[in-house]
Amino acid sequence: MGLRISIYLDDKDLKHFRLIMREARKAAAGMQPEDIVAAAEALLRSVDREDIPRFVAERLDKLEVMISMLLDHEWRLPQKDTARVLNALTYFTEPEDLIPDHIPGLGFLDDAIMIELVARDLKHEIEAYGDFCEFRDRHGTTKGIKSKTSDITREDWLGKRRKELQERMRRRRKVGRSSQ
Repeated sequence: MGLRISIYLDDKDLKHFRLIMREARKAAAGMQPEDIVAAAEALLRSVDREDIPRFVAERLDKLEVMISMLLDHEWRLPQKDTARVLNALTYFTEPEDLIPDHIPGLGFLDDAIMIELVARDLKHEIEAYGDFCEFRDRHGTTKGIKSKTSDITREDWLGKRRKELQERMRRRRKVGRSSQ
């Protein structure tokens, strides 16, 4: 028999988590991007997915997507957007977090909350990347298109779609900021 626990974080609680994130960013300021990504990947490797609550597992999936956005050579996230994602991952460079990870059932709760917060901040980036991956998977076997006037390569059609999605991502982010 399971037990459902609901947690409501008010603005004061969220402010506290954002403060912790700012401190993590300061601490990670001199780190190389590869080290930031490696720290987030280490968190994923350290988790036994069989022994964690579904809420945490679902957030770890979001963390995997954020890492993939950075490492996917076909997505080619522009430098400014790459910096936003790296900033989001800096929390995972800190060896000490709010709740020690070894505590059964609760150890990764703070990590999951932080992932949820940064995933909300990166909502448009994550959506655009998901659409790009879906497009690439749907057309993945296509090497290119030949016509009498031109040859369109895989890079051409992926590049066109990538550009459209990244422009949409920035537009939506801009609109989201102005409506807040």
